[in-house]
This record gives sequence, structure tokens and C-alpha cells, in this order.
Amino acid sequence: MTAPNRNVLWANALVDELVAAGVDAVVASPGSRSTPLTVAAASHEEIRVYSQLDERSAAYFALGRARRTGRVTPLICTSGTAAANYHPAVMEASNARVPLLALTADRPPELRDSGANQTADQEKLYGDAVRFYKDLPEPAAEDRALRSLRTTVARAVATAEGADQGPVHLNVPFAKPLEPTPVPGDVPDDLPELAEYGRDGPYVDVTPGAPEPGDDEVRALATALGEAERGLIVAGPADPPGIDPESVTALAHATGFPVLADPLSGLRYGGHTRVAPVVGAYDAYLSADLAGDGEGSEDWRDPDAVLRLGASPTSKRLRKYLAETGADQYQVDPAGRWREAEFAATDLVVAEPSRLCARLSRHVRGGSGDPGWREQWEEADRTAAAVHARDADVEGDGNGDAESTAADAGFHEGDALRAVADALPDPATLFVSNSMPVRDLDRFVGPTTANVTALGNRGVSGIDGIVSSALGAGVGTTDDLTLVLGDLALYHDANGLLAIDRCDADATVVTINNDGGGIFHKLPIEAFDPPFTDSFKTPHGLAFEPLSEFHGLEYARIDARPEALAERGETPAERADAVAADVTAAVSRAHEAAGSHLIEVETAAEASHRTRERLAAAVERAVHGDEPAE
Repeated sequence: MTAPNRNVLWANALVDELVAAGVDAVVASPGSRSTPLTVAAASHEEIRVYSQLDERSAAYFALGRARRTGRVTPLICTSGTAAANYHPAVMEASNARVPLLALTADRPPELRDSGANQTADQEKLYGDAVRFYKDLPEPAAEDRALRSLRTTVARAVATAEGADQGPVHLNVPFAKPLEPTPVPGDVPDDLPELAEYGRDGPYVDVTPGAPEPGDDEVRALATALGEAERGLIVAGPADPPGIDPESVTALAHATGFPVLADPLSGLRYGGHTRVAPVVGAYDAYLSADLAGDGEGSEDWRDPDAVLRLGASPTSKRLRKYLAETGADQYQVDPAGRWREAEFAATDLVVAEPSRLCARLSRHVRGGSGDPGWREQWEEADRTAAAVHARDADVEGDGNGDAESTAADAGFHEGDALRAVADALPDPATLFVSNSMPVRDLDRFVGPTTANVTALGNRGVSGIDGIVSSALGAGVGTTDDLTLVLGDLALYHDANGLLAIDRCDADATVVTINNDGGGIFHKLPIEAFDPPFTDSFKTPHGLAFEPLSEFHGLEYARIDARPEALAERGETPAERADAVAADVTAAVSRAHEAAGSHLIEVETAAEASHRTRERLAAAVERAVHGDEPAE
């Protein structure tokens, strides 16, 4: 007998099974009721414990690490509100299909519904957001109980990492003593070794599987794609561990279809873009008005077949365009769930996307269809990129509207995303916040051969937990980490920066400070002020240099507001280039230096939004040769 009491025995068995299932790290927050679990994890030589003071940040940190690695990083917390603080990350993990395991310590059952201190109803706390839930029995030093515990833990990890991966929840009640205090007679000397020490490997070795359509179904789909005159492969944000670029490239060559790759798909960046027809600026030149009746406009024909991989694309313009095409749309999903909110898909294909693409590429016959189809998309992408870089000679609207030309578009927040991307090392992990950063990445940072892993929290698309998610992703890889987020997202999760010191999570943090919720300038409510400024944009007047001092970060500030750029060049384009060069240089210096860095880029939200509008108009004229769609 090695355990001084049944709680220690129980917690040791639980953690031992986590390790047997492949877990190599946990994220624990301090608390009394979770003492047995925390001590067991800290004592296990094959587990690294990331200590996080705040449970909400802890949960997002674990989510970020799991998103980057594709493997569970379990969470350990005490009872009460601590467990409730996991809920936002559990929601994100559920919708984004990120494996997550919440181990919430609890008071013993007899204290529930008794008014006992720090006791809440934790049963099924996260509702339907979890794939698996179990309220574990009280610890028992018994053969059958320990075998049940080990089986449950093995099942929980396998479920979290399965075909329909996502969060799981084990509620773990403990009565005192919580510390490794000897309790005579608590653990019998004749306890079977198999129960106490487990098996060689997982107690239950779960063999994972993925849905596979039959050969006849694959051939039928391959025939449909091969007969399409004009087809698309649309890749939205990928579920961990991602979509294999080689299989998608093979299918693109077999069909002749261009690949519309979301920045979070894992397909927009990487060496495969040298040979794959990957396009990325579609958000700048697509609109629902281009499509219709299955034909489209005379100069921009509709697709007649679309293969959709991953989650719903970030680009609303792409989603609306696809909804209006009338094309046969094959939504591929390994869990058989529905992730197409326009309800335009015609077929749901239950399959693992990488394996399906590889199989289809071997069966497609007669692909290529319209020979000008793929070139149309690639040329549109080149044109949009030239306009965004202000290299294109795009005329105004013919009415003397100089402000509508690309050359007169000054610095905007999308330029900051392009400047950051230009400075990334190779390889790199780039984490982007919701709100405008991910949208600017989508529109303004096109395909590149650099080995960049771009990540974001697009499951529920909140701005909470972004810092923690990024730092969690950073510790899951040896790549340099860059985080780009807005000022509100940084303010919302500023305490997540503690992980830089506590968890050895180096990062270059770029915050685009436009003093409030700049994204609301995209909405009709902008025209109603009041209440727009005070209740939606919500300016705060904060600067973030003190935050860098508080957390020991090297700090740089770049003022990109219009009033600060007057002396930076003769034209708006020259001033924009000068600021972009400053951002690129600051990010490059940060990656070359030791430690973590905070780079604050001050912008004006309304000016940035107006510039995006001018560039959008210029792109649509350059690509389509007519007035931009409403």
C-alpha cells in the first residue's frame, strides 16, 4: 500500500489513467477541494502542471494548447464558482470542436442542497455543451470502484479526442481529509495491484475511428465533381488537428477547382501553395449580387459544385455568395453535424475531410471543366492583392471622387495585419482575435509559402480569453508565437498575461488600440448616435504601456492615427507604407530579441473603416469593372 488515504489513492489512479491515455500536462488553479487532484498531478513525473490563478484564463489556456496540439490538456479546479468560470471556454471548445477535459472538484453529496459554504449544484453544469459527463462516486479503496474510475477516465479522454471531439466533464467529489494525511485502515493492504496501479498502458485502450463512406458513395461523389464545369473547394476554419494540405492539393489538381482557404483553415499558408490553386482575397471581391439563378453574371459565372470542408467560413461575403449560387454543395463533416447557417448545402457527407479528399482525388475522372474558371479566381486574387498594396492603377468612379481610388486609401488596421504577417519568422504560430483582427487577416493577408499556423477562437467567436488561448497555443509548440488582438480583447483578458511568467509562454503581443469597439462601425447602429458612442463603441481612453510594465514585457508604441501621420509622407499611400514599415520592424525586433513583447498600434476606428470601404470599392471596380455591390 502506497497511498495514505482513499482520496490520495483515488486521485493518483485518476491522474495515472490520464497519463496512460497520452496526457502530458494539466492546467490547475489553486483551491482546497481540488487538493488531491493537484497533488497527484504535481507528484507525477510525466505530467507538467501549468499553474493558473484565474479559472477563466486557465480554461482558455488549456483550450489554446489543445487547439495547437490536437490533444487534451485537462483542467483542475476547486468547487463553487471556480467551475462556473470554465463555462465560456467549454462553450468555445464545443462549437470549435477542441478537446477539453474539465475536472471539477466538488463537496461530498451529503453537503449538496444544504447551504454548506462554497457548495453549488455542479451536476451537468455545462449542459449539452459537453460530449460526455459523469458525476464520479465518492473515492473508495475498492477493486471494482477503482476499475470503474480508470475506465471512465480512459473513456473521457477518448471521447474528447474522438470523431466528434470537444469538451467532457468529470465532477469529482471529495470529503476531508484533502491532504495526503495518513488515515489508518483507509486503504486495505490486500487491494489488488491492477486496481491500484492499473495496466501497462491505458486501462481501456480505445481504438479511434473515423466515418468512412463506402466505395460506391465515394465514386458517386467523385463523378459529380468530375462532371462539374465550374467547381470550388471551400475550406473554413479547421478542427484540430487540421486538414491535410497534400490531400486537398491532390483533389484540386484532379478536379481543376480553386481552393478558397479561410485563414484559419490550415490551407492558406504553407509550402503547398507553390503548387495548389489557393486563393484568399475572396472577401474583397465576392458578393451575393454576383450570383443568381445558378448562372451568375456574364463575366462571373456561378459554380455548379462546391465541396465544403471545416467550419463555416469567416467571410460573410463568401457565405452569402455561396448561398445565392444554386450550386450543388457538399458539406463534409466527420461528426455528421450541420455547420452551414445559410442552409444552402444540398448534401451532408459524413467523413473525415483529409481522408475523403485523398480518396476522391484517386477517383475523379474528367476534371478541369471550364479552362478559364480557375484562372478567373487566381487573377481576381492577384488584382485584389495589388489594390490592397496600393500597387494597382485603379481609377475613381468617373465623377471626380478621388477618395474612392486605391492610391488615396491611407493606413488602416488591415495594413497592420499585413505588416505583422510580413515580419513573422518561419515557422510561426499566429493567433488572431475575433472582432476585426480575424476579418482583416481574412481579407488582407493572402496565401504565402511561409509555414504559418493561424489560429483563432471561431467556435462562439467571443473576445474573452484570447490572451490565454494564444499563450496556451504557444506552449504547445516550439514555433514563435505572435498574438494580434484589439484593445477590448486585451483588456478583457489582461490577467491572462500572468501565464507568460508562470507558464514560460513567450509571445509577441500586438494590440490594435482603436479606443473601443471598432467593429460596430460596420453595423447600421453607427448612424444612431446617441447611443452609438457611449453604448456600442464604448471608448475607454486607456493606454497599455503600464500593463507591459506590470508584466515585465518590452514595450513599443506606434501611433497610426490620422493626426499623427501628417508628416510621414506626401500621399496617404506613402504614409501608410511608412507606418506599416514601423510595424514590421517592431515585430521583427521582438522576434529577434529575448523575452516577451507588447506592441501597441494606435489607430482610429472610424478612419480605418472608411479606408476599408474605399479599398473595397476599388477592388470591385478592378475585378468586375463596375460599381461595387451594395
